[in-house]
Amino acid sequence: MWTVHDFPSGRVKESHDVDIGQEWLERVQKSTVRLDGGCTGSFASPEGLVLTNNHCVWGCIRNLSSDEENLSETGFLAIEPKEERQCPGMRISVLRDYENITAKVHAATDGKTESDANQERKALLSRLEKECEDSSDLRCESVSLYHGGEYYLYKYHRYDDVRLVFAPELPIAAFGGDPDNFNFPRWNLDMSLLRVYDNGQPTEVSHFLPWRAGGAEQSEAVFVSGHPGRTNRLLTVAELESRRSDYLPEQLIYYSEFRGRMLEWARTSDAAARQVQQRILGYENGIKVWRNQLRSLADPVQMERKRREQAELRAAVMAQPELAAAYGEAWETVERALDTWFTIKDEYRFIEDRRGFSGSLTGFARTLVRGTVEREIPNEERLRAYRDTALPRVEQRLFAETPVDSGFEVLGLAFSLDKLRETLGPDHPVVKTVLGNESPRALAERLVRDSRLSDPMIRKSLWEGGTEAVASSDDPVIELMRAIEPRARELRARYDNEVEAPMSKANEQIAKARFAILGKTVYPDATFSLRVTYGAVEGWIEKGEPVYPFTTMGSTFDRATGEDPFRLPASWLKSREKLNTDTRYNFSSTTDIIGGNSGSPVINAAGELVGLAFDGNIHSIAGSYWFDPKVNRTVSVHVDGMLEAMKTIYGADTLLEELEIR
Repeated sequence: MWTVHDFPSGRVKESHDVDIGQEWLERVQKSTVRLDGGCTGSFASPEGLVLTNNHCVWGCIRNLSSDEENLSETGFLAIEPKEERQCPGMRISVLRDYENITAKVHAATDGKTESDANQERKALLSRLEKECEDSSDLRCESVSLYHGGEYYLYKYHRYDDVRLVFAPELPIAAFGGDPDNFNFPRWNLDMSLLRVYDNGQPTEVSHFLPWRAGGAEQSEAVFVSGHPGRTNRLLTVAELESRRSDYLPEQLIYYSEFRGRMLEWARTSDAAARQVQQRILGYENGIKVWRNQLRSLADPVQMERKRREQAELRAAVMAQPELAAAYGEAWETVERALDTWFTIKDEYRFIEDRRGFSGSLTGFARTLVRGTVEREIPNEERLRAYRDTALPRVEQRLFAETPVDSGFEVLGLAFSLDKLRETLGPDHPVVKTVLGNESPRALAERLVRDSRLSDPMIRKSLWEGGTEAVASSDDPVIELMRAIEPRARELRARYDNEVEAPMSKANEQIAKARFAILGKTVYPDATFSLRVTYGAVEGWIEKGEPVYPFTTMGSTFDRATGEDPFRLPASWLKSREKLNTDTRYNFSSTTDIIGGNSGSPVINAAGELVGLAFDGNIHSIAGSYWFDPKVNRTVSVHVDGMLEAMKTIYGADTLLEELEIR
């Protein structure tokens, strides 16, 4: 997962006999987009057309649907621009430039205590981002690489007007559902097309990826550019053990139970089923990820390898007196910070992180209660979520006309309040303050029924009215979040000073130690920043049997059963005789991706799009902690499968004319 400013072109030449130069990297960088909600995409035409996964636009599709028009079931195709529909609250960013600010950050924090260094680092990053935006027309974000070993300013062009152009039906976009998820062979049309607008008009872009009909052949070199969310390959052994013993089991228990409640609620009405149709698939994906990550960290061979690598690094550090004096205590510092974390983690997660207060309404209320206070503080002293450069996104989300379904709000809030009481205990002061004599269900129903925060104009009025308007509001959800804010702030301060501060210092020290011993032969962990990974179209050996790297469209019908999750939409059944059934559909490659790469373009050495990444095989889940090139595979939609579906099944001739197909 290499950055574009440290891409190992020499390694690629050596392993794949392909020349990748700066011009290629710059064009791919400016053709790849970030869906700021957590995915990737790529420009597909000069008119601002964006290709991404269908599962990356589920929120948009759900928000644009109604009881009368369920776009998940019918699909969507805009024949002309005036039919394209704006996705509420969606934002797309394109990386235009970057600047290394490591020296500035390290100079500002060297010699300071852990807490002072942590505060100064945040203040400096907020100041540098603000200065960057004031001096250009780009939007600036600081990016930490190697867990603080390096810092960059990434400079983006942002698009706040994003519209849905094409989406196939959910049954074919997510064909196979949870049984096929993270498996291969696959038969999914997990694609959608969006368009970015400026001033009410489709945006003209100068960089985009032409589509290569025929795709890539077996063993051909391919590249994936995108925004992998987060990996943990450089964590210490203590941090990995903490994830194994605490974080992953907690995630599995909480969200498995919530999935069960959603399944029960979905049976109550068609409207309820529509609200959770995509959400259930998302939670099933997460549950499978967490379960297999937990299994990965229980692998004694891999964990012993991690212990050996850490011991070798520490030994090399301690063998050099200067390094030992500067970095020798870093690993003990991590363990000290984790000890503190375990004393506050339940309260922090359920109160400050809002796990006990789930839902859109409580999210709006937290933003209003906290954000209006933070805006009155000097930019460099604020919580980073409310710094000047972050406020446009805060306001976009707060003011977006995103529908709030009261039934789903009650379901989620009642469940989270129930878990709040269960985890912290009925005698905890926050639990007693929040619930009083009410049950979690009764309180959730009352709050959702009486709150006015589903109205974006009410939210905007409170935001613009500032602390006075929020303090005097009698909205019950605002009152709820005001009541827990003092304890939430206390927990946040303790976390920042006693967990984050020492952890940041220790991780920076370990990164510097690694640079001193190993140089930059290792790529940084993923941070939802732009990366390029390289590999080839290949299958693998599974339990002694070879897995062929391609599937064809015709085999989709062989797998269909007529029932979810193997139900084909009517459009596919009707077009079966017209389809070229030998068309390549999905394929696997040795590229290294993880969540956040969803929607990433798969590109050949000529800089042409040959596929659309949408998943990995089951072995790729361990990619959070290590990459095994023998079995870890990316799963993608083949360019020919997309073209054949758009032409033969959906009649998307106008879009096909817009694409540059080579």
